Amino acid sequence: MNMKFVKVCAAFIAAAAMSMPAMAQDAKSLSELLDMIQSSKIAESKEYRDREAAFKRDQRQQATELTNAKNSKTAEERRSDRLEQNIRDNELKLTALREQRDKRLGSLKELFGHLTGAAGDIRANLTQSVVSAQIPGRTEFLDELIAKMSSDTRLPSITDIEKLWYEQQREMIESGRVVRFNRNVLLANGEQAEMEVVRIGTYNLVANGTYLEYSPENGLVSELARQPSDHQGSAADLQAATDGFTKVGLDPTGPLGGGLLRALINAPTLYERWQFGGIVGYVITGVFFVAILLAIWRFIVLQGMSSKVASQLKNPASSTLDNPLGRVLAVAKANPGLDPESLELKLHEAVLKERPAIESGLSLLKIIAMVAPLLGLLGTVTGMIITFQMITLFGAGDPKAMAGGISQALITTVQGLVVAIPTVLMHTLINGKAQNVLHVLEEQSAGIVAGSVEGH
Repeated sequence: MNMKFVKVCAAFIAAAAMSMPAMAQDAKSLSELLDMIQSSKIAESKEYRDREAAFKRDQRQQATELTNAKNSKTAEERRSDRLEQNIRDNELKLTALREQRDKRLGSLKELFGHLTGAAGDIRANLTQSVVSAQIPGRTEFLDELIAKMSSDTRLPSITDIEKLWYEQQREMIESGRVVRFNRNVLLANGEQAEMEVVRIGTYNLVANGTYLEYSPENGLVSELARQPSDHQGSAADLQAATDGFTKVGLDPTGPLGGGLLRALINAPTLYERWQFGGIVGYVITGVFFVAILLAIWRFIVLQGMSSKVASQLKNPASSTLDNPLGRVLAVAKANPGLDPESLELKLHEAVLKERPAIESGLSLLKIIAMVAPLLGLLGTVTGMIITFQMITLFGAGDPKAMAGGISQALITTVQGLVVAIPTVLMHTLINGKAQNVLHVLEEQSAGIVAGSVEGH
């Protein structure tokens, strides 16, 4: 029995020692351990009472706060009901006041509607007008005027309406004036410089013989990157003029003065169109130069040959060997005793020997005239293939880009025809001169043979 009690006490002490390892380590005897366990129980019971008291205090505080929150909620709900009732009452009063205002305004309400629309249109015109490059800030009062006429609490004054009329009339008057003024201009190289600008109505701005562009987004006046070369001289003449009338190119397509002018300056030049032909176009151009050089060379040769033949015809007795007719006559003189048939063959042989030198280059000119359109067609087909490949990749959403690709593809066809037509004309001219010389040779040969027949 004592052994069991001892074991139970040991187990209890071991459990207490595990729960309080620091105290068990400090205890030096079993008695001290029991005292320490007793004191810890007393401390724990006091801690439990303190925690219980704190919990009850917190519980009472939460109940108080909950009661306060419920009371506040009830008060706010009553306040919300009062405010909603006030809103409904105010809406009724506002409706009545609006009806009273509309009755008092009468036809003025319709007038303000028309004025609002007119002010919006004038604001858009003044914003985009090139006159704003000279007179900035003309649309600020229009924003305030539109806000007043759209408001329920403000009305425009007579002064505001008169100013709207004034700006409309001033824009109309400025559209017929040519005015000089100074302002900063953004040059094509990115630099800014103060220049004398000439405003031609509401159409164009020019300075130093160049056309300018006004940007309503940022209020900048900039020099066009590309200029209409055909009209730059007239722009310079206008700026230099002091009175009278001066012929100058204008763009009447819009207040920006840029629609027609921009299309004009963006149109490719002749050199740019030639570059659109690509490699095939370069080949056609090279062939054309060859044809021109060949035609010039053959024309000079045949012209000299015709002159010598004409001189030989005037003096048939002296048969020089520096021209085809002289060489043919020399063959006749070298064979005086031949019968007519043999003499005819000899002369025919002499004419045949002269023919290659006379007709030299004609076949090449003819080939160039035939091949040039075929090269143009080749360039067009390859360009169309590239265009349709781009359509396959990116779609046909932009008709302008597709039309641009097709037009570039057709450039080589134009180049081929431009080469072929003058080449045909040059071939005809050179061939005519060559045939004239051959005709003289054959005619003289036939005359010599006829004279031989008569002599026999």
